[in-house]
Amino acid sequence: MKSNTLVKVSILVAIGYIFMFISIPIPVLFPSFLKFDISDITAVLGGIALGPIYGILICFLKNLLQFITGMSTTGGVGEFANFLIGSSFVYFSSSYFNKHKEKLFKSLLIGTISMIIAGCLANYFIILPFYSTIMPIEAVISMGSQINPLVVNKISFIIYMIAPFNLLKGSILSITIALVYNKIKKFL
Repeated sequence: MKSNTLVKVSILVAIGYIFMFISIPIPVLFPSFLKFDISDITAVLGGIALGPIYGILICFLKNLLQFITGMSTTGGVGEFANFLIGSSFVYFSSSYFNKHKEKLFKSLLIGTISMIIAGCLANYFIILPFYSTIMPIEAVISMGSQINPLVVNKISFIIYMIAPFNLLKGSILSITIALVYNKIKKFL
């Protein structure tokens, strides 16, 4: 890795790590453990500027920092989920953008759709089973059903909680990236 690239990756990881401290639950819409943060912005910008592999590396390193510095409140499950789902957004949006320059909106739309799909699949097969080692799955479903009575089992939790959460997160990230990209692309 060239020193210029190493510096850019390091700066983006550091900013992403700081952004992870600004995570907010949206208790009216989602259970409190689903927290929104904007840290994936740095990984997407890194993926667009340096390539999707560097974007995934940024996503991995910011989550690793969160975990090893003791800031995890989920025993690493939240960081693992953030990495898996965030990496899908980063990979697909930056891959498309790197092939089709000047199509930022479409790239971010593809990233958001992939984030929703990856979030649903990862939660069904990996994240919720891991999370159930910390909290019984029935408690997770109960948290969801208190917000939305249509949540009655794991699949309905994914449909009515996970998919909308990732749609909201992907949309906010996309709007933010679209607003800042032109201002910082020279730096990148």
